[in-house]
Amino acid sequence: MVPTRRRLLQGGAVTALTALAGCATGALRSGDPSPEYTLATHSIDVSPVEHALYEPDDGALFGDPARTALGGILPEGRYTTYGYRALPEDAYVAHEGSYYQTKYTVTGRRELARTLVRVETVPEEAVPGDAVLVDSLDRPSARTLKILHTYTRTDGETGSSDLLRDDAYVLRRPAERESRLASGDLDGRVVRLAEDGPLAYRVRVRRERITETAYTALAVPVADSRARFREVVFGSRIDAELDPGALDRDASELLERALARDSYSETAPLSEPFEAVLDALGLGAVDRVANGRLLWYDGGFYRYGLYVDPDP
Repeated sequence: MVPTRRRLLQGGAVTALTALAGCATGALRSGDPSPEYTLATHSIDVSPVEHALYEPDDGALFGDPARTALGGILPEGRYTTYGYRALPEDAYVAHEGSYYQTKYTVTGRRELARTLVRVETVPEEAVPGDAVLVDSLDRPSARTLKILHTYTRTDGETGSSDLLRDDAYVLRRPAERESRLASGDLDGRVVRLAEDGPLAYRVRVRRERITETAYTALAVPVADSRARFREVVFGSRIDAELDPGALDRDASELLERALARDSYSETAPLSEPFEAVLDALGLGAVDRVANGRLLWYDGGFYRYGLYVDPDP
């Protein structure tokens, strides 16, 4: 078996302790604490096939555009949106007993009139009595202003910054274009993030012509039966597929204990059974965190991850 980085580190530590036997006790007392490794698991109560299939949510903001796009691409159509993708890419969808995967391609650009929203921070002493509470707004408006708030507070260092054009949020989705923000009703108004507290912004809404990228969605056939689609799912989405016989007795019992209790932890140096389980799950080289992985074990379906706490 190829040694993992953790085994190499532990082996090196053992060698060093042996060589420095005369001062090992002092080194251990003054050294850093040993890291704790936690294998977290969670049982998934649907089959891998059902788990893999994409279904739009019931909301107007994301669900309605997704359903419209699916109606346009299944089974062999195309559907184009400008400046945003109505569907997740590489999602699996079913249609009349066959299975498909969504794909996107850029098919050009177009200049369009769009509504852009910007915010300016308002000092607490300047917040008017008629300020609007953000959570009283419709979801598309509230979401837009919260994204702008996060962007402003982090100086643009946020995961949602790709939704903005410079410092402005562009209202693109149908529900956004029908929101209170899009109507212009909030232009110049002050919006509070909470009933109590200093966070407030003056909203600026402008209509501008901008160039938008055209994203065209299509559906690629992947299977013509549920049985064949199951093989697609196991080949593309399942990170580990194990039978009890794939592990020795101690490792198998340890894994089953973790699956039954939703977690299992050890402090380094790790036991051989735990090492074997981590290797079998593809976690042998993880030294900080890995999560969101999927396991099929003995007819059961699980989500799992590994978390390493260097200072437990």
